[in-house]
Amino acid sequence: MPQIRAFRALRFDPEKVGDLNRVICPPYDVIGPELHVALLARHPANAVRLELPEIQPGEEPDDRYRRVARLLQNWRVDGTLRRDSQPGIYVYEQTYRVPGANHVRMQRGFIARLRLEDYGPESGVLPHERTLSAPKEDRFKLLKATNVNTSPVVGIYAEPSGRSVQSLAAIASRRPDADVGDDDSVRHRLWAAAEDGPDGRFVKLLLDGAAKKPITIADGHHRYETALRYRDERRANNTGERDSASDYVLMLFLETTKQRLTVLPTHRIVRGLGEEGVHDLLAHAEWLFDVQPVAGRAELEAAFLSVDVPGGQGRFGLWTRFGGTLLKARRDAFAPSLHEGGAALHRLDVTLLQVALDRLCGLSASAVTAGRLAYTKSVGEALDWVDAARDGADAAFLLDPTPVAEIAAVAAEGDVMPQKSTYFYPKALTGLIINPHEW
Repeated sequence: MPQIRAFRALRFDPEKVGDLNRVICPPYDVIGPELHVALLARHPANAVRLELPEIQPGEEPDDRYRRVARLLQNWRVDGTLRRDSQPGIYVYEQTYRVPGANHVRMQRGFIARLRLEDYGPESGVLPHERTLSAPKEDRFKLLKATNVNTSPVVGIYAEPSGRSVQSLAAIASRRPDADVGDDDSVRHRLWAAAEDGPDGRFVKLLLDGAAKKPITIADGHHRYETALRYRDERRANNTGERDSASDYVLMLFLETTKQRLTVLPTHRIVRGLGEEGVHDLLAHAEWLFDVQPVAGRAELEAAFLSVDVPGGQGRFGLWTRFGGTLLKARRDAFAPSLHEGGAALHRLDVTLLQVALDRLCGLSASAVTAGRLAYTKSVGEALDWVDAARDGADAAFLLDPTPVAEIAAVAAEGDVMPQKSTYFYPKALTGLIINPHEW
């Protein structure tokens, strides 16, 4: 079972940096070039300088990691970052408008340290997606230079008794220690709860509740696997050290049975089919789907704009320059092509679409790797790509979101999902909580 511990976090001191809104940032993997420039200009101590350091003129590429290490040390010395005096956990609340819907949703979790475990049948930590080598190498160099986690891995767990959400609510009933907004208009609030303080009873309930069953990684697989590599290197260099701080990684724990989490779908754009390939796709779609034409673009957009629809029903939208259709998978037609993995993986819409792309578009795994697919979270952008034939775009497949329970089920069966299957929203901020690899 997972081992979860309280810890002493590094946090920005508002008396030193002023408005915390100006020093936090998103995680590295959602920071585009324009936002990166804006964050650098926002405040001299913006956390983007730790999370995603730029290469400065005259530097070698790896010089940036050493520069970040020096900057981090300077911030600790001058009081920009201060370490909490006693171990605790950090209750974290996010309030946001659901994309494509008209209502607001709130989710709560807690941030603590999770003891790292290698993946495997008996592991207390379960992945659900594959990782890429380039991001892991970048994150490893940064972690090795700084010895801190600047942003949390996100893990999900089921604790249906309700004690977790009740404990979170009890801690969140007082004034927060931090209250900030991000560039997506998400409100983030944070409460520090000391292990030996007035909230100690709730802290214990939360730590115990999340540790009863394996944790499924929802977001941050690259950071988790980087932390494993870092742990192994530290162990090799410190053979006599037991229970090192580097044996742990920063994690945000979200309970899934008493609150609704938001997973955004990632739509697929197919490139390079050509006019003949598009005609073949439309002619052969009935091999796998029940096909229902739509009146036009507006009808197809309306059908997929909300992420509040129940996913996992085998429903897709298809748009080409010849018009649009709604597709409903006939699962018996897919069965002969589903060879690998268990029942949960076979149920996924993204798995069915992977089969359809191969059979109807000729997109094998190597073709996907070669760039024949593009991805977007935006329905409108997916259709715009096709209408403008941008970068050879010929067809867009629209998806519904993957249910959270299905993600956990795939992980529990030891399988991993296709690339770009999940996007948990909103992202946990970088800079609110920093985990130093020290006791």
